[in-house]
Amino acid sequence: MKRGKPIGQSLAVCATLCATMASTACGGGAAETAASPGGPVTITVNGLPPATDEYNRAVFEADVKAFEAKNPSVRIDAKEGFMDPQTFSAKIAGGQLEDVFYVYLTDAQNLIAKRQVSDISPHLAGFPVTKDYKPGLMKVFSDQAGKVYGLPDDNYSLGLLYNRKLYAKAGLDPDRPPATWTEVRENAKKISALGGGVVGYGDYSKSNTGGWHFTAEIYSLGGDVAVKDGGGAWQAAFNDDRGRQVLQQLKDMRWTDDSMGQRQLLEYDDLVKLMATEKLGQQIGSTGDLTNTVTRFKGTYDDYGMGPIPGGQGTLGGGSGYMFKAGLSAEKIKAGLAWLTFKKNPDRIDADNERSAAKGLPVGLPEPNVWTGGSEQKQLAATKKHATIPTENFAPFAEALARIPVKLEPPNAQQIYAALDTVMQKVLTDEDADITQLLSDAEKQVNQILSTVK
Repeated sequence: MKRGKPIGQSLAVCATLCATMASTACGGGAAETAASPGGPVTITVNGLPPATDEYNRAVFEADVKAFEAKNPSVRIDAKEGFMDPQTFSAKIAGGQLEDVFYVYLTDAQNLIAKRQVSDISPHLAGFPVTKDYKPGLMKVFSDQAGKVYGLPDDNYSLGLLYNRKLYAKAGLDPDRPPATWTEVRENAKKISALGGGVVGYGDYSKSNTGGWHFTAEIYSLGGDVAVKDGGGAWQAAFNDDRGRQVLQQLKDMRWTDDSMGQRQLLEYDDLVKLMATEKLGQQIGSTGDLTNTVTRFKGTYDDYGMGPIPGGQGTLGGGSGYMFKAGLSAEKIKAGLAWLTFKKNPDRIDADNERSAAKGLPVGLPEPNVWTGGSEQKQLAATKKHATIPTENFAPFAEALARIPVKLEPPNAQQIYAALDTVMQKVLTDEDADITQLLSDAEKQVNQILSTVK
C-alpha cells in the first residue's frame, strides 16, 4: 500500500535528518566516478523535498553540497518528489524520468521486465558497501540472471499497534501483545467495555486501505491474495478458508461483539486519529503510523506498543529503492552509485542518529533495516546508543522481525485493493453480508485485474 510512502518517507527522513555531511565517512565511490571530456558528469536524481518543507529540503541540499565537495567530478541536479503512480508511466514515455529515480519495491521487477532500467552490475565492485544489502532486497532489484538494476533504500512491515493506556485500563498486560487473532478479539471486547466511545479494534474499508489490510491479515494466516499458476500467469488466491477466516473474524467483532464501533468506512487518517485520542485500542499498522500519531496528532510514544502481526505466518511489507533509467552511460551509472552510497551508508548512521536525537526527533523505532553483517551491527548499535523513545514498548515487534516472513504487495496492488475494499465495506456495514458470495465476486474481479499483468 502506498500509504507506506508517507510512512516510509517519514521514517527515512528521520533516519537521515540533520545530516551535515562534511565530517561523515561515506563508504566511497568517488574513485569510481570519472569526469566526461567536457567536464563533470551531471546526473538528475529525485527525492528533493518541496520548498514548503524547509528543514528537510535544507538537509537534502546539504547532502548535495557535501557530496559534490567529496566528488568534484559529479554534479547533482536534484528534482522534487518521489514516485507518483499516476504520472510515472507518462514520465518514462516522455523521457522526463530522472537518471536515478525512486521506486516502490513492488514496481522494480516490472521495470526490469520492460527493459526500462540500466544494468548496474558491472560497477558494483567499486562500491563495496553494496555487498552488505540484504540478499532478499537485492533480489527485488535483480533479474533471473542475477543482473542488478537498483539499490534498496528502506523497507517496512506491518504489525499490531495498541494503546498501552487502554490496555492497562482494561486489565490487560501492556507488555504482552496478543499473538493470535482469537486474543485480539478477546482484548477488543475488554477494551470496548470501557465505554465512552472507546473502540476495541479498528480496521479500514475505504480508499484502497481496506484491501491493503485484508491482504496483511490473510498473509498473517499463511494465505495469499494472488499467486502464479503453473504457466506463470497470476490468479486470485484469497477465496479460501483463510479469506473466510479473516472476514468472519471482522464480522464477529463488528456485529456479535460490538467491539469495532458503529462508525465504519474508515480510511488512513481515521484510525491514526482514534489512536491518538485514546479512542482506539488496537489496529494493524507500521511504525510509520506511530510516527504519524505522534507528530501529526500530538500523541506520545510512551502511550503506544507494537507487537508482531497476530497469527505470525507472514506479514505485508514494502519499501523503496532507487533505480537507473535505461540507456545511461557508465559514467552516469557510477556517479549515481556514488551518490546513493554516500546518502545511505552505515558509517553515517551513528552521526545521523546523534543529530536526530539532539533535534528531538524519534530514534529507536524498530523498522526492518536493509543491512546485514557489520553494517547491520552498526545500525543496531547506533539505534540503541541514541534512542529517544521507549524501545521496550516495541520490543515484541522488533524481536519478531527475523522470524515472520515479509511478503510484498500483489501485482496491480491498488486496483486489487479497491476491489477488496468493497468486501471489507460490506462485512463491516451489513450484518447480513454473505462472505462466500463476496469472496466469489471479488475473485472474478481480481482475476480480471490480474489478467493484464505481463
